Parts: sequence; structure tokens; C-alpha cells
Amino acid sequence: MENRKKRAALHNLGCKVNAYETEAMKQLLEEHGYEIVSFEEEADVCLINTCSVTNMADRKSRQMLHRARKKNPDAVIVAAGCYVQTAGEEIIRSGDADLVIGNNQKARLPELLEPFFEKEGDKERTEKSRPADAFVIDITHTSEYEEMALKKTAEHTRAFIKIQDGCSQFCSYCIIPYTRGRIRSRRPADVLSEVRRLSEAGYREVVLTGIHLSSYGKDLEEEIPLLEIIRMVHQIPGIQRIRLGSLEPRIITEEFVKELSWMEKVCPHFHLSLQSGCDATLRRMNRHYTTEEYYDKCKLLRKYYEHPAITTDVIVGFPQETEEEFRDTLLFLRRARFYEMHIFKYSKRQGTKAASMTGQVPEETKTLRSHLALKLEAKLSEEFRYYYMGKTEEILLEEPHVFGKDVYITGFTREYVKAAVKLTKENKDEMLSGRLIKAKITGILGDGLLSAEWTP
Repeated sequence: MENRKKRAALHNLGCKVNAYETEAMKQLLEEHGYEIVSFEEEADVCLINTCSVTNMADRKSRQMLHRARKKNPDAVIVAAGCYVQTAGEEIIRSGDADLVIGNNQKARLPELLEPFFEKEGDKERTEKSRPADAFVIDITHTSEYEEMALKKTAEHTRAFIKIQDGCSQFCSYCIIPYTRGRIRSRRPADVLSEVRRLSEAGYREVVLTGIHLSSYGKDLEEEIPLLEIIRMVHQIPGIQRIRLGSLEPRIITEEFVKELSWMEKVCPHFHLSLQSGCDATLRRMNRHYTTEEYYDKCKLLRKYYEHPAITTDVIVGFPQETEEEFRDTLLFLRRARFYEMHIFKYSKRQGTKAASMTGQVPEETKTLRSHLALKLEAKLSEEFRYYYMGKTEEILLEEPHVFGKDVYITGFTREYVKAAVKLTKENKDEMLSGRLIKAKITGILGDGLLSAEWTP
């Protein structure tokens, strides 16, 4: 048989942490001689990095496993990640996967694939008549952070860096503590080593991310708070921007924000998880703050930053949410003046406390509330963007786009507002991706995209 590289196709579902781990698994396979191909191509290995945050995510995970099996019936089908943690036995019984890998086992992927091939470099497979091989640990009883690292990312200018895993909050609607386990922090030396490698590879912006980023360092033998690891990353040459993943409101203290404001590389873009603008709903969600405490955090950010982008998540239609409670949420969202809001209709997640609560809200009511919240989100986002009209802003350029007859290059401001710079005959052939420029904001092209003029 022709000796050739084995081909692997990977598909990611879910959050930025999942996306990071999918990229890390791709690089592990490449290092072990695999050729990475798109999910639409013929492959010897098809891996789905699954999600289980909602019942819909479970369904999408099952659908993608079915699709992989149908498209590549002779391939090794690998189910990995969070859905595996909640439904590993079900996946095995279904026959949809040949290899089932839970969280904290993904770094073993090349080793676990070896038995499925008779010899290295040979496409010929061993018989698949036996049940799926399963490697799923009790994630709720591990304190080990699974080290995975990137040398490159799918994006060319911005790199997501996972520094934390797990969550110990146990919000009443959330399955994550059961699929990701308790909080586990990455060693600072490993974080800094990865940032240096990515900086040397030309990345100018890093995003520090995790399942519960605010708890970073609390489980380390020598506790190192999130603020300290940010300081360490800030000192690495070549990195020009640092962004933070989703934060819990309680980490926003006077000291925390004041220290961040002194670090010029830290972007004034903060995603503060809210979930509801009603105190009674927050209590049912087991969220450990009030709306007034949350608002005080927004005021702190605005005290130290002129125009910070504050974004958030909102769940509408949570069990027992009344019309009055929903109105309270809308009023709070207007008061907080968010730049962007991710609006989710509550989705019952089996295994969580909220799933068994009385007073489940009808689907049509959730849809109406979602529509109203999204309408408000669009208005607030537009108001935030109009602040920039006529101002000169720093933009990290990324990729070209064509609008009508004109060619632009798009990028993001420090507040993560997308902007498009029109290219001229003089600069249209330059390699501009990854370059930081100052450009004057002149208008909006559509879909919230700022237009900007730049004179090199």
C-alpha cells in the first residue's frame, strides 16, 4: 500500500477554550506526521471537539458525529470534549465514534490513535468490530491542568491563550462544573513560554482565556492572582495588545482596575458576565452579586477608562421569570449602557438545578423576550459606535475586504470595534496585516462597521 501521510479533519463546537484545544490537537497531529485537511475532504481521522453547554449543543454534537460517520465511513471517528463527559456511554452504545476522549485527555490524542493503524504512515486500519475505545476520567476529582500549547493559531494577528480550566461556581443553569471539573490553573512559566513563542511568530495581540478566568491562580501552590499573570505577559516584547476573556464582576475592584489602567497594552474591553438584570432572578441563578454591585463595577471601569467597551451575556426566560422581572432586566441593560450583549434564550440543561425548577417559561415567551433584548442591544451598540465619529483611533489591521468597487482592510480598535480602512493605489499592495495604525473614523459602512481614513 502506498506510504503516505494520514489525513485528519477536526471540527470544533462551542467556546473559545474548545477552539484553543482544537487548534492544539491539530498541531499535535501535525507534529506526529498527520496532514490536516478540511472537514469536507476525505480523511483517515475525523475528530469532533464537542460542546455540552445546552441541550442544543448536545444535539449539535450528536449531529456532527453522525455527519462525520456518514461522510467518512472508513475513518477513525473521534468524539472529544464536554459532551463526552456527560454522554460517553451513550456515544459508545450508538456506535457513532471509534475513539471517545474526555477532557484532560486531549493531549494524548496521537498516542490514543496509534492502535487504530497497523503501522505508522499506513492508511490501512485495524478492524472496527470491537466497541469504541474510551478514555474518560472523573473530571470532578482531578486537580491537574492539562498542558497544551500553540505555536500558531488560525488567526494571523490575534492569539487566544488558554490559562485556566474548570469552574467551581455551580450556577443553577450550568453544567460546566460537571464537564470541565473544578478550577485548575496553568503554570505561569508555561503561559509565558507560549506567549513568547507566539510573539516571535509575529502575533501582536493575545487574549487570555479560560473557563472561569477570574479564578486563575487560586489553586496554585504559590497563589498567583490573575492580575499578576497579566503583569508578566505585559512585559513580553513584541506583544502590543492584551485582551481578557470573560470576567466575573467580583474581580473588578478599585485595585484591579487601577493596576490594569497603568498597563498600556491592556485593551479597555471587558466582558463582565451578568445573566440577568433582576436581583430575584440572579438569586435563582445562584449568581453571587446584585445588580447594584454589578453597576458599581461598570462605574469603576468608566472611572479609569474614558470609553471602555463593556460587553456581557444575558439569559432571558429563566424559570419563574415574570414580565416585571424581565422589564427590570431591560431597564438595567439600558442603565449599564453595554457595547454588546450576547442574548440567550434559557435552555433547560438536564443535570442542573434549574432544569427541575417549577415555572418553566413557554418557548414563545422566551422568543419574544429575546427579540426585545436584541432590539435594545442593537440600539446600545449603535450609540457606543457613534462616539468614535471624527476621532482618531488605533486599529490593528487584519484582512482585506471589498465593499462595492473599493478595497478596504479591516481591523479592530482597542475597544474591539471593527473598522475598515480604504486602501489607496499607494498602499493596496503592501503587507498590512498585523500593523498598528492611527486612522480617523469617518462613518459607518453597515452592520456596525466603522469606516476610517488613513494617511501612511
